[in-house]
Amino acid sequence: MTDARLRGVSAGSERLGMAMAPCTLGMLGLVSGERGVVAIMMGDDADTLSHDLRARFAGVELTDDDPQARLYLERVGAYVDAMGDGAAPVPDLPLDMRGTPFQQRVWDVLRTIPPGSTLTYADIARRLDAPRAVRAVGRACGANALAIAIPCHRVIRTDGTLSGYRWGVARKQALLEREAAGMEECG
Repeated sequence: MTDARLRGVSAGSERLGMAMAPCTLGMLGLVSGERGVVAIMMGDDADTLSHDLRARFAGVELTDDDPQARLYLERVGAYVDAMGDGAAPVPDLPLDMRGTPFQQRVWDVLRTIPPGSTLTYADIARRLDAPRAVRAVGRACGANALAIAIPCHRVIRTDGTLSGYRWGVARKQALLEREAAGMEECG
């Protein structure tokens, strides 16, 4: 299924706003539309992140430094930068989750994992009553374009090790460590 079909729009007919800013984990990029935040992505530098976002939304009119996208991005950036101190609540953002029905089911489960906690890919498959769908769960995590808001960084291998993360295993480790430190601050 193509991105355009997942979005339910024809190429060129949708307008989205984009904003980027540095944070303590590198660069954050956010894309939003009429129904909410479509993508939150991370990268090492602004040029590469901009290219990645434009490639993901090829054929869609992207407005740079969009005011609504910037507002959402400020909330996400503040959360990322304050994660370890336990004071920052997860930002409540309107999400426009674009994916297959199975991907959306996986993402819904991911959103139930509390900060500072992890589940395995197998745990998620079992929660979906699809215990043999472990690889499909992994692919759904990899298709997630909403970093932080859909916390795929909280998913680990059955042996407890970290596995691939679209935005780098080092960022995944940093997010988990910050969440754990934030939980200690609250406890």
